[in-house]
Amino acid sequence: MQTSQSAPLFIRRVAVCGAGVMGAQIAAHCVNAGVPVVLFDLAKDDGQGGKNGIVQRAIAQLKKLNPAPLGVNALADLITPANYDEDLALLADCDVVIEAIAERLDWKRDLYHKLAPALNPRAIVASNTSGLSITALSEALPETLRHRFCGVHFFNPPRYMPLVELIPTAATEPALLDHLETFLVSQLGKGVVRAKDTPNFIGNRIGVFGILSVFHHTQALGLPYELVDDLTGTRLGRAKSGTYRTADVVGLDTLAHVIDTMKNQLPDDPFRAHFGVPPVLAALIEKGALGQKTKAGFFKKEGKQILRLDPQAGEYVPSGEKADDEVKDILKERDPAKRLQALHDSTHPQAQFVWAVLRDTFHYSAVHLGDIADSARELDQAMKWGFGHAQGPFEIWQAAGWRQVAEWIQADIAAGKTLSDAPLPAWATSGAVWDKQAVHTPEGSYSPAANAYVPRSALPVYQRQIGAPRLVGEGPALAPNVVHEDDAVMCWTLPAPHPQDVLLVSFKTKMHTLSPDVVRGVVRAVDLAEQGYKALVVAQLDDPFSAGADLKAMLPAFMSGGVKAVEPIQKEMQDMVMRLRYAQVPVVAAVAGLALGGGCELSVHCARRVAHLESYIGLVEVGIGLVPGAGGITYSARRAAEIQAQSAPDAPLLAYVKEFVLAVATARVSKSALEARQIGFLRDSDPIVMNRHELLYVAVREAANLAEQGYRAPLAARFPVAGRDAIATLKAQLVNMRVGGYISDYDFHIAEQVATAICGGDVDPGSLVDEAWMLRLEREAFLALLANPKTQERIAGLLQTGKPVRN
Repeated sequence: MQTSQSAPLFIRRVAVCGAGVMGAQIAAHCVNAGVPVVLFDLAKDDGQGGKNGIVQRAIAQLKKLNPAPLGVNALADLITPANYDEDLALLADCDVVIEAIAERLDWKRDLYHKLAPALNPRAIVASNTSGLSITALSEALPETLRHRFCGVHFFNPPRYMPLVELIPTAATEPALLDHLETFLVSQLGKGVVRAKDTPNFIGNRIGVFGILSVFHHTQALGLPYELVDDLTGTRLGRAKSGTYRTADVVGLDTLAHVIDTMKNQLPDDPFRAHFGVPPVLAALIEKGALGQKTKAGFFKKEGKQILRLDPQAGEYVPSGEKADDEVKDILKERDPAKRLQALHDSTHPQAQFVWAVLRDTFHYSAVHLGDIADSARELDQAMKWGFGHAQGPFEIWQAAGWRQVAEWIQADIAAGKTLSDAPLPAWATSGAVWDKQAVHTPEGSYSPAANAYVPRSALPVYQRQIGAPRLVGEGPALAPNVVHEDDAVMCWTLPAPHPQDVLLVSFKTKMHTLSPDVVRGVVRAVDLAEQGYKALVVAQLDDPFSAGADLKAMLPAFMSGGVKAVEPIQKEMQDMVMRLRYAQVPVVAAVAGLALGGGCELSVHCARRVAHLESYIGLVEVGIGLVPGAGGITYSARRAAEIQAQSAPDAPLLAYVKEFVLAVATARVSKSALEARQIGFLRDSDPIVMNRHELLYVAVREAANLAEQGYRAPLAARFPVAGRDAIATLKAQLVNMRVGGYISDYDFHIAEQVATAICGGDVDPGSLVDEAWMLRLEREAFLALLANPKTQERIAGLLQTGKPVRN
């Protein structure tokens, strides 16, 4: 990749101007990624003689938000607060400056006039506007700066929503865009879509139109809001919250603003008759019911009951309606062509509603593709990354049969059933797309402007995304070279030009649980790696990493032979993690998503872990009445001793052991990879990657690098344990929790077992033990609890309901 002389070679520091909801959370995500950030806002007394009050309050609020914008709350202290009166000189050290103030063109222009003289001459300047004209905004900058200006629209919340729309003006320097895209993709972990400078760009243009379509058909059919959310949520491959609950979360005033932008700035749109804030939405805003932030919108929570608005009565009533079984069955159909055919043909109102909503989005997307995006790829990716859709509108259309769906849309247009009589564009009903019945092909995605299929971006950063998902029609994401495969695991290597001397093993069980066959498969993978490869990587082809032991697979053994029949299975899991720890080649765990119970135990015994930021790691066995039984107790004791030896050899071991006992006894799961590092499930040497699709690339190279450095397995050594005195101290604290009602009697019993095992049992403080001693203790505690009827009750409850049982 080439960068211009005016683009910074490295993005060392970022400035965010505007400490509102979006600005503060963009700053938070920068520090999640280890990028220094300065957060600006207006000067206002902070009560301590300074003028950073607005920013200080915004930073403090970051620690209270849920979902958490920070990987760990301590990162908030790394955001530098600043104000426009005193601190503009700080901009000289900032390579990217992101404006994120309110959506007022005049306010933004005034701010640009203030910032311009202080900017680093090599800085990239960008606006986080959700829909204002980037070209109009650029006119407030001196001509010498306009080639360095663009739009960079993050979707909310910035930590969790992948989409960032990158919007150039005619003057924006192309190399600068490449540089910024590389930073956003790799350093911040984003999915970048380049959009044209049109109102609301791509994501909000298509997404908000889809919401308006849902509003229209909801009212026309008189459907209750919770039913619509059931139809437009996971059943349709979209976010669980559906349409109306999502609107509440986003904020009804924010939604209304985006709708107004479409109405005011798109006077010639053939669908404009439907661009307007629906009366029910306007009425809620008028009453101050703005959604989740005001605790009332389309839904309101009273106690544990969720109420929904009855628009006719203007009151909140009990909710609970779900899709009818007939429509559920249609939406369960796996064949896309059959599913859409059934929706189209059904006379059931709910099915007709779903068909109409999909049809309207197909129609609108086709009419405006050439106006808002370079190709169908950008539009589909925007809806997937920005709105949580499993597939974009063109993907659904293509998978169901392009010609057939186009004919249905045309018939509905002719019959006056659609929201506009605008015809489908010629490209959708003739030419290459009609002949191939596809907008996405292995060669690329269709571009109306080019009248051709254009390939994916060739930026080098995308070469790091091994196995990244492909759109419908593009072909498989990855073609692994299979070395060994059975019903439980696949051992494989990457295709050329990637390293061929690193073996990978992936699990084939649901949620990648550790069944007995998977455990044996992992051992087989270690054997194969030692026989002919440099290293081994444990990596899944999709999330999660592993939800833990496969309880259902162990159930037959328990039912037929009781606890004694389970002991060999548990011992085999312990032997497996020890095999990983002492393998003669480095083993790296590529962790993303859940790594719970046995999944956590497997990962912590590898030589190294490479984790995606969104990794949720924990030893959760106490939730089913057990202690970790596959090396988790042993790891906790050994790691506590290692941390003490490294950081404070003269400090009491109990202080370090206590943290692990609490983590295990409370089934604590990290809320990020950064928090997992704090707990002790990741180490400082374990890389954390921001982009999920770079995980495999980094893990394979980490494994190869360890091998190149002459990796040797650790030598088995004894380590000190806290012993009986620490057990007594921890038990006293647990008694207080029980008396206070924080834990039940059986919770106390389990936690006592955890403390006893991690402290090494009834031995003197500081006694040296080996792993065999610790594995025996955890095995005995695990099996004793398994024999307890209360634990059996918890396990049965989880298997039957999927929810933990408290007893």
